[in-house]
Amino acid sequence: MGSPVQGAVNGPATGQSSASPESTASTRRGTELWLLGFAAFLVTGALMLVEANQEQALTSRIIWYGLAFLGLFGFAHAAVRKFAPYADPLILPCVAVLNGLGLVIIYRIDLALSERALQAGREFNDDVSKQILWTAVALAFMLAVLVLIKDHRTLTKYSYTFGLAGLVLLALPAVLPNVIAPTINGAKIWLRVGPFSIQPGEFSKVLLLVFFAAFLVSKRDLFMAAGRRVFGIDLPRARDLGPVLVAWAMSLGVLIFQKDLGTSLLFYGTILVMLYVATERGVWVGIGVTLFVGGAFVAYQLFTHVQQRVANWVDPLETYDDPGGGYQIAQGLFGLGTGGVGGTGLGAGRPDLVPLANTDFIVAAIGEELGFIGLAALLLIYTVLALRGMRSALAVRDTFGKLLGGGLSFLLVMQVFVVVGGVTKLIPMTGITAPFLSYGGSSLLANYILVALLLRISDAARRPQSGSRPRPVQQAPIAEAHTVMVERPT
Repeated sequence: MGSPVQGAVNGPATGQSSASPESTASTRRGTELWLLGFAAFLVTGALMLVEANQEQALTSRIIWYGLAFLGLFGFAHAAVRKFAPYADPLILPCVAVLNGLGLVIIYRIDLALSERALQAGREFNDDVSKQILWTAVALAFMLAVLVLIKDHRTLTKYSYTFGLAGLVLLALPAVLPNVIAPTINGAKIWLRVGPFSIQPGEFSKVLLLVFFAAFLVSKRDLFMAAGRRVFGIDLPRARDLGPVLVAWAMSLGVLIFQKDLGTSLLFYGTILVMLYVATERGVWVGIGVTLFVGGAFVAYQLFTHVQQRVANWVDPLETYDDPGGGYQIAQGLFGLGTGGVGGTGLGAGRPDLVPLANTDFIVAAIGEELGFIGLAALLLIYTVLALRGMRSALAVRDTFGKLLGGGLSFLLVMQVFVVVGGVTKLIPMTGITAPFLSYGGSSLLANYILVALLLRISDAARRPQSGSRPRPVQQAPIAEAHTVMVERPT
């Protein structure tokens, strides 16, 4: 019977290790845990600054909010450690910082609105408690996706089901009566049953993205085939234009019947990018942009709500006092100008003067109190999150995972561009919410499902391949190597 020392010596001598690649590879979950703890510290400190600048005594609510935030993301970390141990360690901390900053701004606006309600003798129900509850539900949804979907490639089996479900959810608000699908803030995108309301379009974006990723993988050869050559460009065949025309028609339908410019732009732009990634042919993007410009021009000529959005974008001060005019955009720009480079400080500004400052215009509130520096840091966190998702998409071994991961990452980038572009008057205001920041349950639930899919794809990308590693081939020393003549091509 050999001694432990003898066994330890004999082990390496054979050149083999008993540990599998999965057991020796670093999962970086410790890094994720430290970053989540730092995020909880930042959120708690920001809540303290808000109350201090509002000249209120520090209350125990801050501690409870901080502990709730730490507990929720500690639970999320444990779930990722168990069900996706090789997932990218930066995705969840980036989401936690964004979600936490959103809670801070929502709490800050709650304080201002509660003071205004107290002076008017009205009751006030805070939104930050509801947002924490929605965060808990969204993290539960994320856990459910990680548990149920152990391999992202299984989604391809149900791609057409997902596509049909996405179309139904997208069309529901347009076909249902106003009692169930009311028009809110000029858009018909909500379903309301009793005290509960939901925005089905948020979920349809993820479902349709899964469908188009699977469809492009299975039909990639159709889009690679070239038709006639015009001005040196190989145009696609007419019969292959169907998916682009369908996406274009769906986007126009959302714009016409639901008056939702944001979802229309997001959906169409993401499909075009996925088509380009799948085929590497820029002609598809050119055709798509041409169709978009034509559709936008026709929509502007036919629909007054599109004309109103463009008028508010061109000169919000001219329509400042009109119903549905440029008051909101102008107030947001005033807030950004007040914040300047360094900001007024958390709790020291007046973001409550901007309508819907905790939803559509939460970026303006952040720009006012944290300034250009804080807003740039926020965009940097979004950039890191999207880049880690795209990096996982590039590293994963299957084509479906590459397309799905790239599409999900670009969807985040597109949402941020549309939100920030609308608030800063770069593009017309669309009315969509900032991912993980804005108040609202539907957006939070859908975006955490998106994060779960990114975690699953990154887990597959970083997971070591099972099986023994091939032994390196012994090469002859340079002095003994043969000389090879290489002819330069003429």
